[in-house]
Amino acid sequence: MVHRIRLLPEAEADLAAIYDYIRDQASQAIAQGYVQRIMAYLAGFDTFPERGTRRDDIRPGLRIVGFERRVTIAFLVEGDEVVVSNILYGGRALPEETGG
Repeated sequence: MVHRIRLLPEAEADLAAIYDYIRDQASQAIAQGYVQRIMAYLAGFDTFPERGTRRDDIRPGLRIVGFERRVTIAFLVEGDEVVVSNILYGGRALPEETGG
């Protein structure tokens, strides 16, 4: 089954923040390339969504997977859809882990 990938507004905001941070620290081209690699990685979830570590202790069905040792992606598989809730850069904690 092919799954549809959907980013929640929080994940979209996380991507924008990652882009802004890398652009400010390096360059626009590097930031664009990095975000494009994240998006390409997420596209691969369409055929193999059941990856990563389950974190039912945070939220039932939540999965966590790393990307290039700097990003943590939090998502759920709901039927034929992969719902990306957060894309965290540089060790940021999930809101549920911090009580926020």
